[in-house]
Amino acid sequence: MKDARQTDRAAQLIQALNQVSSDREADIERICNTNSQDFISSVDQLQRVREGTLSLTSEVLRLAQAIQSSTEKLLEQKRALVESRSVRQSIDETSQALQDCLEVLKLANQVHDLLAQKNHYAALRALDELQNVHLRAVTRYKIAEMIEKSVPATQRLIAEAVMSDLNSWLFRIRETSQYVGEVAFYHTQMRRQRQKDRLEISEYAGNFKLNSAIELVADETEEFDVLNNDNEEVEIEVDFTPLFECMHIHNALGQSERFRAEYANTRRKQKDLLLPTHIDLTDEEDTDLTTLLESITGFAIIERSTMKKTESLRSAVDVDELWDSMCQSAINLISNALNTVNNDGKLLKIKSIIAMFIQTMDSWGYSITSLDALLLTLFGKYAELLKQRFSEDFSEIVSTDDYMPMPISNAEDYEKVVTVSWYSPDKRPEQIKFPTVFPFSQMYPLCCIDIRSLLNQIYLFSDDHFQNSDVIDDTLKNSLDELLCTKVCQSLVDRLSSQYPGQIVQILTNLGHFETACKELQELLVEARTSGAASGPVVLKATAEFETGKKTAEKRIFELVNSKIDDLVETAEYDWTAPSSSPNPQPSLYMQELTRYLSNIMSSVLLGLPTEIKELIYFDALSHAATSVLSLPLDPIVTKITPAAVQLLDVDVKHLSQFVDSLGNAILHENLDELRQTVELMGTENKEEFFDVGLRNRRVTQGAEAVAVPESSPAKPSTQFSTFKDRLGIR
Repeated sequence: MKDARQTDRAAQLIQALNQVSSDREADIERICNTNSQDFISSVDQLQRVREGTLSLTSEVLRLAQAIQSSTEKLLEQKRALVESRSVRQSIDETSQALQDCLEVLKLANQVHDLLAQKNHYAALRALDELQNVHLRAVTRYKIAEMIEKSVPATQRLIAEAVMSDLNSWLFRIRETSQYVGEVAFYHTQMRRQRQKDRLEISEYAGNFKLNSAIELVADETEEFDVLNNDNEEVEIEVDFTPLFECMHIHNALGQSERFRAEYANTRRKQKDLLLPTHIDLTDEEDTDLTTLLESITGFAIIERSTMKKTESLRSAVDVDELWDSMCQSAINLISNALNTVNNDGKLLKIKSIIAMFIQTMDSWGYSITSLDALLLTLFGKYAELLKQRFSEDFSEIVSTDDYMPMPISNAEDYEKVVTVSWYSPDKRPEQIKFPTVFPFSQMYPLCCIDIRSLLNQIYLFSDDHFQNSDVIDDTLKNSLDELLCTKVCQSLVDRLSSQYPGQIVQILTNLGHFETACKELQELLVEARTSGAASGPVVLKATAEFETGKKTAEKRIFELVNSKIDDLVETAEYDWTAPSSSPNPQPSLYMQELTRYLSNIMSSVLLGLPTEIKELIYFDALSHAATSVLSLPLDPIVTKITPAAVQLLDVDVKHLSQFVDSLGNAILHENLDELRQTVELMGTENKEEFFDVGLRNRRVTQGAEAVAVPESSPAKPSTQFSTFKDRLGIR
């Protein structure tokens, strides 16, 4: 029935039901004809069925009407549903559009939030995603156009923000540069120490300097990152993330060239800010110099690391150009401040700092040629200061010396003096009785100490790093020559004007030891050469100067001794016209004083001189004495000489001969031969011997030119001969 209602077939249903009812009645009538009772009963049942049918029919009609009413309502509802579905679809579409726009706005806000959080790379990615993905879904809306127009501005905001962070990073890097340099210096110092340790183990390691290939290989097991280290002694971390982020963002924005130019310009400005207008090299702590070089080191290391960590941001040409500029500025600052440094120790400390700087930068692959030239300038200044200081020391030593043999009271002091001096004693220390004296005065060991100190301090400059070793060798040789020649040798020679023979003798002794020291120095300089290319012997001019000085001192001793002899001979009081002499004549007082003087001076003042020099002095002194005595009768005021006077002269000459005999040196007699033979000739009784050249030559065997007549002119005696003949009364 419900189905018939829904399909509008109620009439057919009623017709079907009526047909069923008619069929049923026919069946009933048939049945009733067969069985009335059953028929009656069936009629009753049928009646009831009909009533039920009628009731059912009415119910069906009622239901049909209800269904009809419901159907109409359903149609209305269906129409309402269709309308609501259309509205719902519009709402859904609107909602989706709103969702898409909200998503776009959310991403746009997220870009700014990421900027605020300084997450620039994420902000750029979000902006790129917004532009290339999400905006395409809302291109039909006005908001897409508005956001699209804001993208370049947002990109500029990201670029400005990342540049701001990069500038902050660059500022921190500039502030950190000095500490980076300090850490790099520390690393170099540790490498130096490890190299020294290897040298103690094997001398072969000494053939390889710091930063050589062998040293780098030997040290490669020691891991140390100057820019990222967290060990106990050094803690440092230089994070390049802001730089990488800035590079990537500018690359993504297509602004790589612009960023590269801005970065290079910023680093140039930072380089200029890094360099002061002047530095003070007289500071005890060398703060200015250390700060300058550490800052340059840190700056250059960061530049080199940036070049290695990035592909195209920093070129080798740019980095080297900055390095050369910083080097030249530092060299100018140091050179200008060098004028204020007047202490060689201070200059050596400055050199040590610069050497540390050079070795550190050499390990990072930077050119150090200009810095090596600076070290050469420093060495010139250092050598001048050393020469000036030692010049003053030598002058003071020479001027304050007592010029007396140096006394020593014990074996310990004796050993110290022998150790510092170039002196080879004749006896072993255990054979020497103390107190004793050295042949030289105290100036000699003091000068030897200064010479050794000069050598050590000159060679100290070559420690750590110095490429011009040949300059050190030449400078040392020239400095030693100048100091020894002008401040020692010349000063000693100038003091030879003294009238005290003892002082002259001591100067002569000192000059001899200095000559020996120079010869030893020449060998020492050959052994100590720092330049492997140099060869051949080292010859000091001072060696020849001291040898010449010795000869000058010897001549001065001759002059003083001869001057004393002249003074004594001048006191001679011969009476050349004496008619007779005493029966037992004694040597004249001047002759006794002369021999006493020669004996005393040789046994006291000249005692310390070498035997050959003493003999030479004796030889010259006796020769001069003989000549002086021989000149007495030749004085123009002597007009006549009597035999008695000749006898007195002969007594003096014999006394002098006896003194020479006591010396035990036959060679010294040769100096008196002329005097002795001349006096014998003067005392001869046969006056014709004066005119007998052969006889005279036999008696006067050598050097008797004062009275000899040349064989070629026997008839023309010499003037001196004539003088003697006249004064002796020979006709």
